[in-house]
Amino acid sequence: MTGNDPKNGEYMKALLALEDGRIFEGVSFGAQGERAGEVVFNTGMTGYQEILTDPSYKGQIVAMTYPLIGNYGVNDADAESRGLWLDGFVVRELSEAPSNWRSEKDLGSYLKESGVVGMQGVDTRALTRHIREAGAMKAVISTTDLDPSSLVDKARRSPGLSGIDLVRDVTCDRPYTFADEGDPVVVVLDCGVKLSTLHQLRLAGCTVEVVPAHATVGEIRAYEPAGVLLSNGPGDPAAVTSVVDTARELLRIGTIPLFGICLGQQILGLALGGKTFKMKFGHHGSNHPVKDLDTGRIEITVQNHGFCVDPDSLDMDVIEITHVNLNDHTLEGIRHKSLPVFSTQFHPEAGPGPHDARHLFKRFVGAMRHRPEGIL
Repeated sequence: MTGNDPKNGEYMKALLALEDGRIFEGVSFGAQGERAGEVVFNTGMTGYQEILTDPSYKGQIVAMTYPLIGNYGVNDADAESRGLWLDGFVVRELSEAPSNWRSEKDLGSYLKESGVVGMQGVDTRALTRHIREAGAMKAVISTTDLDPSSLVDKARRSPGLSGIDLVRDVTCDRPYTFADEGDPVVVVLDCGVKLSTLHQLRLAGCTVEVVPAHATVGEIRAYEPAGVLLSNGPGDPAAVTSVVDTARELLRIGTIPLFGICLGQQILGLALGGKTFKMKFGHHGSNHPVKDLDTGRIEITVQNHGFCVDPDSLDMDVIEITHVNLNDHTLEGIRHKSLPVFSTQFHPEAGPGPHDARHLFKRFVGAMRHRPEGIL
């Protein structure tokens, strides 16, 4: 085991301090420094680059349960966005000699270039078991302050995720066209959209226009879209009030197909009068079984969310549940009974992860091609 940028053969120590007082020791890789965030675990065996570049991880320190990370390196093609968003990365063992024909650089260099603090040599099994019992919690990862009591105090004083609009930190600055040779036209409300989602829309034959999360309904209507996609994104959906208001206004129009993914489902749930709640430790990984209640089919899905729509808060005269999680029976999909509106809590674009749910993009395109007559 080696630490990033060791001096005179000595490893640089790092600490992870949780707000409940638990301390985990390791050695650093990637950037030096200190960051606060909510510590969560991800159960994926692969896909670490997609995790690092998923804007939905803004505000979180991610621990990987698989013990060896970095063995196939990183490359530009697997990035899900324009940068790295998470606030810390924790692994059991870092592979510093990646072996893959697609590899362009090692994981440690990738984190260092992006200013992300990494930590290896951690008992990630013990950390995961602790989070499962105690729940996801505020934490600080540091290579500069190695005083446990100081770090625990900093973790307790950090803001956490609840009540904070993190979407404004990850959304695009201005509208852009991702694909412009297809039909129908889809406007993507960028709450932290992954490139895999945009690629799936392009492959489905769509022209894809991406707009910032704070775009108004008037600005969306200017594209004359056949459909609107509410993307994934980080943090507490109840704090993203402007996007909830936009979704509510689009629902009132009633003729435009809407597709929500992850945070997008939570936004739709709130716009439909429902409520969301913070989960104990959330769903983070690429192996979550979900049941499609229409077909009875079980799909293995990739997920990343710490909040969920409360099904008991929804009006079942208006909404029907389409998917449930088989691990904890939480809500994974909804559909409007009279409007062309549906959503999923999981990520059908499968970046990374199984491709079981990619057919939902075809459903969205079908809804756009057969949408009710009317003016957006």
